[in-house]
Amino acid sequence: MAYDNNTTKRRRFKHLSEAERGIIEKLLELGYSIREMAKELGRSASTISREVKRGTTTQMRTDLSTFEKYFAQTDKAVYDKNRANCGRKSKLFEVEEFLEFAEEKILKDKWSPDAVVGYCRQELGFSKDKMVCTKTLYNWIGKGLLRVRNIDLPIRVRLKPRKTKARVAKIKPRGKSIEERPDSANNREEFGHWEIDTLIGKRSSDSVLVTLTERKTRFGMIFVIPSKESSYVRDLFIKLQRILGEKFNRVFKSVTSDNGSEFSELGKVLNELGSEGYYTHPYSAYERGTNERMNGLIRRFLPKGKEISKISKEAINRIRDWYNRLPRRIFKYKSSLEKFLSEIREICEVEVLEKLLMEV
Repeated sequence: MAYDNNTTKRRRFKHLSEAERGIIEKLLELGYSIREMAKELGRSASTISREVKRGTTTQMRTDLSTFEKYFAQTDKAVYDKNRANCGRKSKLFEVEEFLEFAEEKILKDKWSPDAVVGYCRQELGFSKDKMVCTKTLYNWIGKGLLRVRNIDLPIRVRLKPRKTKARVAKIKPRGKSIEERPDSANNREEFGHWEIDTLIGKRSSDSVLVTLTERKTRFGMIFVIPSKESSYVRDLFIKLQRILGEKFNRVFKSVTSDNGSEFSELGKVLNELGSEGYYTHPYSAYERGTNERMNGLIRRFLPKGKEISKISKEAINRIRDWYNRLPRRIFKYKSSLEKFLSEIREICEVEVLEKLLMEV
């Protein structure tokens, strides 16, 4: 049977007020017992007992004899002192080495706070008392306690995306649809499935970057071609095949692109080289999300409008190496380079990879 009238009093656990301490002092002078005072104030007898004990001090009479008496002011002073020592203390001054490392990596090497925290924990072996978690590091940056500011964190200062109308697909795939791509590529279980895209600098008469990202390891490669023409993309893969030889279709089992005109010959040339090319649905960049993420990181160094033809190959290689050495949470803060090398060693010598990256 259920009862609607509940007579149980809820315990609120509120601290005693100064007025209540004053009442305790007066009631003690009138000779009230602990239980009588507790009943009068609607408090637990244990609470009143602790308050009396905390605020009682030893006094001396004129004849040098001593006695004990409760003072509300003494009780309040002890209470305030204890409260000042409550709560978790900030570790700001106990993690100086970690903060110096974090500032250098975020400002100089463009790491994210999470990459810093994960790398320090997994690779450098920082103990919990010598570092802070990702959330605390973000909080300290927001409060201005580090040289790093929110504006130094590219993801944190992104503008709110503009609302766009839903587009109706008018472009048909130029070859095999991504729907035909095997599950081993979709679920990232098998090495050798790549995504491709191009990055432009100036709108006309400028070189173009071709970015390739391996889906399983997230390893990326960046190549420069003279312009955004399909023939240059075709020639790029022919050069890759010449370097890798018969192992080409083990390294490049498939390549997924969008429906841009520069990839119009991609499916054909890959078939000729013993591989497969797949095309995403129109206006569906998320179907190449790994490569899009890589492009977003590259844009930190090469914003739109920057002339690519004036950028040296060494500078582009530095951007590529930075991307591939970035610690990643998904790999327990190992880098894409480490994961890629562990896979490529089973197929060909590392020297072949070095030649691949240097000569193309």
